[in-house]
Amino acid sequence: MKYLAFILFTVMTNAAAQLMLKQGMMSLGPISFEGVNPLVRLLQIVFSPWVFLGLCTFVISMASHLYVLSKVELSFAYPFLSLAYVAVAVFAYFVFREDLNGWRIAGIAFICVGTVLIAQSGREGAGHDEAAASHSTDKITTSEIV
Repeated sequence: MKYLAFILFTVMTNAAAQLMLKQGMMSLGPISFEGVNPLVRLLQIVFSPWVFLGLCTFVISMASHLYVLSKVELSFAYPFLSLAYVAVAVFAYFVFREDLNGWRIAGIAFICVGTVLIAQSGREGAGHDEAAASHSTDKITTSEIV
């Protein structure tokens, strides 16, 4: 639970990146490669302001995620990324007026319940991460000596 703030930062930057990419693609309109060099069109898409900002935000999200992975178990950290689905669905409802029907709300509820269960599992094994890191360091030190 010590790294929960970093995990949530990763989730929120991931969700923000998705929203920026959607805004960027909406501002570009339907994509067509007819009569245009595909590489030129791809560069136009990548360097449009919202898409570029979204991609940069993804880089920040991935850097944060790499930091988290260096500190906690993958099986604990990765499921939290599903909360990005929740954030995207809620923000898309308010920002883009996308549909948020009963099925989506039920799915969001299941995601939240599952994430809470995973977070609870992290509390029980809180000392496990430090013990594993210590054991890991011992292995490296031992192999360096040999």
